[in-house]
Amino acid sequence: MDAFPPRNHTLHASILDTVGQTPSVLLPRLMAEKGSPARLALKLEFFNPGGSVKDRIGLAMVQDAEARGEIAPGRSVIVEPTSGNTGIALALVAAARGYRLIVVMPGGASVERRKMLRLLGATLELTPARRGMSGAIARAEDILARTPGAWMPRQFDNPANPDIHARTTAEEIWRDTGGEVDVIIGGLGTGGTLTGIARALKPRRPGLRVIGVEPAESAVLSGEEPGPHRIQGIGAGFRPAVLEQERLDAVLRVPEAEAFAAAREVARLDGVPVGISSGAVVAAMLRVGAEPAMAGKLVLGIAASFAERYLSTELFEGL
Repeated sequence: MDAFPPRNHTLHASILDTVGQTPSVLLPRLMAEKGSPARLALKLEFFNPGGSVKDRIGLAMVQDAEARGEIAPGRSVIVEPTSGNTGIALALVAAARGYRLIVVMPGGASVERRKMLRLLGATLELTPARRGMSGAIARAEDILARTPGAWMPRQFDNPANPDIHARTTAEEIWRDTGGEVDVIIGGLGTGGTLTGIARALKPRRPGLRVIGVEPAESAVLSGEEPGPHRIQGIGAGFRPAVLEQERLDAVLRVPEAEAFAAAREVARLDGVPVGISSGAVVAAMLRVGAEPAMAGKLVLGIAASFAERYLSTELFEGL
């Protein structure tokens, strides 16, 4: 039985029943503009009800904890540090299931993310932007220790994170491509998405390449020092526990400017409005797809979130 049942035209019992089963689309005009030898496609995770790929893990981590008896609606308080989208996913789940949620987020996160969290009823605390995710994690741990009945999903450490991607995201990709995908590219935030996908699909598809993307300005997974960057959602500044980097074939470094430019291009050319980290993924897809050996092969990227979540950021400057 699918963890996320196929959508139909009946009434759903809850907004949570609409998580998953996101579409994948080709990018014909981008391919033509760039002369790409490869076919390029994006899996549009912004079709999830909370607008991002993180809806999958927000729901999965809460369901897993409930099944273990660790939390229950009405008595437990969820506390989580996040750059935004996981917090929004947890806020969606918390509202639908009846939990109180406290989110700790670096101050550099977009205004849209902050307002969405408050709209969904979450309590939001901001930490200094210069301290990045590490600062948010430290503050969340302090809140956890001081709050009775508090529980932290720990998206960077929780095995339910890659597990749900192995069970759902990977299976959707396999179904939608008929098993004929050659390269899968995604941004590395927690690393759970690509870890789960690689775990599920590499044994079935010999030669499948799974490639991660991180900000060039904070290329920790490539052995460099952490630094500030504007690609929200990836580049946490440390190697997450759920990331099984040995399953990846490469980690590509994409500069901020390249990410912004690629996000604007895919919106203008194919009408696919993606966020900043998805722009970094598209930039990496164009690099890989330009390889002569990729002629006729399929490169699929994970579009983690929607452009409107970044209206107040540099993505929309000059527009």
